This record gives sequence, C-alpha cells and structure tokens, in this order.
Amino acid sequence: MSPVGLVWANLHRRPVRTYLTLFSVLVAFLLFTMLRTMAVWFTSSSEITAADRLLVTAKYSIIESLPINQQSAILAVDGVDAVTHQTWFGGIYQDRSQFFPKYPVEPRAYFDMYPEMVIAPEQLDAFQNTRTGAVAPAALLERFGWSVGDKIPIEADIYPQQDGNRLWVFDLVGSYRWKNEDTSQSLFLFHYDYFNEAAAFGRGTVGWYTLRIADPDRAPEVAVAIDALFENSQNPTKTATEDEFARAFAAQIGDIGLIANSILSAVFFTILVLTAVVMHWAFRERIAELAVLKTLGFSDGRVAGIVLGESVLLCGLGGLLGVGLGLVGTPLFSMMVAQFGFGGLRVDWLTVWQGLGVAVLLGALVGVAPALLARRLTIAEALRRS
Repeated sequence: MSPVGLVWANLHRRPVRTYLTLFSVLVAFLLFTMLRTMAVWFTSSSEITAADRLLVTAKYSIIESLPINQQSAILAVDGVDAVTHQTWFGGIYQDRSQFFPKYPVEPRAYFDMYPEMVIAPEQLDAFQNTRTGAVAPAALLERFGWSVGDKIPIEADIYPQQDGNRLWVFDLVGSYRWKNEDTSQSLFLFHYDYFNEAAAFGRGTVGWYTLRIADPDRAPEVAVAIDALFENSQNPTKTATEDEFARAFAAQIGDIGLIANSILSAVFFTILVLTAVVMHWAFRERIAELAVLKTLGFSDGRVAGIVLGESVLLCGLGGLLGVGLGLVGTPLFSMMVAQFGFGGLRVDWLTVWQGLGVAVLLGALVGVAPALLARRLTIAEALRRS
C-alpha cells in the first residue's frame, strides 16, 4: 500500500469522527473564503472609478440632497471640464428581491462622463428626447426579458409623484453595455427632467455630482476649491475622488478587514483546538499499531510522516473543499451586492492560495506534536502502553 493509501486508510478507522472533523474544517475555510472576499471588495476601488473623476456630496451625510444650481458653480471652478449628477431613486420592480439601482440622470452628460458605458447613438438620442425614457444594461434586459419599446413600471418607495401616485412608468428606449465585460453593475437610468417635474418632493435637487477634471494630479486642489465655494452656504459639500468615496462608504460600515480577521481568528483557533484534540486521541488509540509498523521495519521518520500526513491530508482536503465551495457560492453573493451599485464579489487567486496555504499550515501545526511523539515512541514502550 502506498503511503497516501495508508494515511487515507488510517483516517477511516473512525469514519464518523473523521468526516465530522472534515466538515468543521470545510465550514471554516468556506467562511474564510467569503469573509476575505468581502474584505477585499469593501477595501478595493469601485468597478467604475477613474483618476480624473471626482464626486461631490453633501458634507455631513450622503443621503442629503444638493441644490441643482450648484452645478454651474462647480463647472466654473478652474480645472473642471464637465459636470453631471445622479440621484438615488430607490423603487421596486415586481418585488424587493428584484432590486437594482435606479438613477435619474442627464442623458448625454451622463454618458459623456462615463465613456466605459457604450450605447448606440440613435438610442442615446431617443433617451435624450423622450421625457419618460429609460435605458438599462443588456444584462438587465436579459434578466427580466425586456425589449426596447417596453414600458417598465417601478413602484416608488422614496419619491411618489405629485398626485400621490407611486407607480412610475418608463419607456425603455435603449440599452447599453460596459466596455469591461466583467463589470456587474446594473444601473437603470431615466430622464432627470421627468423626475424633476413629477416628483412630489426633491425637485430642484440632486443626490450628488460627478465631475471630470483636466489634470488628475490637481484632484486635491480642485476638491478644496469646490468645497470652499459652499463652505458657508446652507449646503456645504465634500469632494473626493471616486476611489476615496468608495472607501469612505465602506468605512461607514466599519473596518471590514479587522472584523473579518477577528472572526477568522476565533474560528481558526477553535478549529485548531478541535482538530488537535481529534488527532491526539487518534494517536493514543493507535499506539499498538504504530509499534507493529516499527516492528515491520518502518523507520521512526516514516511513522512520524504517516501521523503528520493524516492531519495535513485532513485539513488540506477540508480547506480545498471549503475554498471550492466559496468559489461556487460567490456568484450568489455577487448578485446580492451588485444590485446596490457597488460591484460584485469575486474571489481572487490570492485568497484561494492563502486559503490552501493556511489549510496545509493548520494541518502541520495540528499534526506536529503527535508526529514527534510517534517518532520517539519505542516498540517496548508502545506495547506496554497498549
């Protein structure tokens, strides 16, 4: 029998105990994969950030609106090439589980600001010229079976219409695609003029401004100049790059990296203790068998290697299965977070290799003590203790 076959056979001496331990390790590494992926996602840049774009939001809260008349003042700042705006609309399509971000925007200015979003010129013209017009990414059309020309009903949860009607109906006049096919954001865009005319409140305001600057190196200078314009107004602002805004948003939730590492530390400490106890009892139960192996000519090092191999194989297999399930399960989480407009979760290869490395290291830490005991065990002592 090969060494691996012998190790595998030894693990099956107590199959229930082995598989329960394997399942515990699997769950730990599934948790590791998901938490590390979330931490990377929250601390990384947004999927659609650019060095030459800045965001202007209300100074004290991102949920506060800004007056539309600030746009001309921002555009007049030295170094600013273009300005547009977005507003978080909310809204429900069919039911809350089908949520996707919806923004009232200036059609041409918005697509000029985001060249990574590609739309046919005739559909952009239709969007610009249709008061109730809306566009959506091709992925969203495929998801819901929409076609250009359909009417899309959205039930308002924030902005009812002036007559109290909460049902907004939009004419789908086009679709767009992302140049980066991996981008998972599904933004439903409709005409700001329609929103501004029909909304019961919030008219003459926007959620935030996006501006493009001529020189990315001047971003801090331009940001300070914009905020100085409105410092003593009723609507002070806070200007930052898109990347800084994404990180600030994540920081409002907390230090995701610290939270993830704290949880994982507790989980792996528990798994380390649990697996160590299991391997220690497995060693004690097999003292006589180890003596027989040495009697048959197995060297001390080879016996120690078999004992160590059992823990490494158990933890390594559990880690491999856990990371594998994390890779399979991540698209489900990606769909859940992409609907809020902040991109999808993706397991990067660094997380995969970290997980597998930690699994092997965990197996080595758990198995080193029983392996040393097995190496020092004499045949006479083993038979006397058995």
